Amino acid sequence: MLDIYLYSIVSVLVVSLLSLVGVFALAVRIDRLKKFLLYAVSFSAGALLGDVFIHILPEVSNEFGFGIDTSVFILVGIVTMFVVEKIIRWRHCHEPECSSHKKNVKPFALMNLFGDGVHNFIDGLIIGVSYLVSIPLGLATTLAVVFHEIPQEIGDFGVLVHGGFSRGKALLFNLLTALVALAGVVVGVMVGNIASFVLPFAAGSFIYIAGVDLMPELHKERGLKNSLGQLFFFLLGIGIMLLLVLLG
Repeated sequence: MLDIYLYSIVSVLVVSLLSLVGVFALAVRIDRLKKFLLYAVSFSAGALLGDVFIHILPEVSNEFGFGIDTSVFILVGIVTMFVVEKIIRWRHCHEPECSSHKKNVKPFALMNLFGDGVHNFIDGLIIGVSYLVSIPLGLATTLAVVFHEIPQEIGDFGVLVHGGFSRGKALLFNLLTALVALAGVVVGVMVGNIASFVLPFAAGSFIYIAGVDLMPELHKERGLKNSLGQLFFFLLGIGIMLLLVLLG
């Protein structure tokens, strides 16, 4: 069991370090970075929806079937994110300094952090459970998560900067949410029978973030050229999720 914990924790730490891929943006001029931020948001929305409909839900269906309980868990994820966002927006609009500061962190950026934490918890959970089966399977699962996380973390970094975080803080908070995967590993190794709830819940939360928080931001840009660019990156996010399945 000690070996399983060791392999799992080292694997998750490696995956968590991928959150630092946004460091390349620290060397980019802020005006040039902002020019492409909405494209990163488009990519993240596509990747989230692609993850739900190409990875999570098929896995749930294959492992546990797709009954009314799965639908309820998905709805629980959506409702939970709705309630969390209501709380965040209430606090955001009732802070004393809210009216005096022009640059506040937008609620959708905080929602993205919450959703990314759930996502990383799931990654840790899956890695931990895989190592329980066998070390080779755990290593293979870690590799799959690595390829999944690279585009996801780039998109998340863009979302945080677009939502009002400085580039340095976006990088820091991205790393902190990535480390939530350590909790997922512990739960996955200790209790391996909760995935039937956690996976549909994550699917619901990702659907909410992509559909309610990210995509409306894209509709604020009405220019044809930029809109076509957003569509391209949105489809690219979905396409990469599909490519991971085809290559797997």
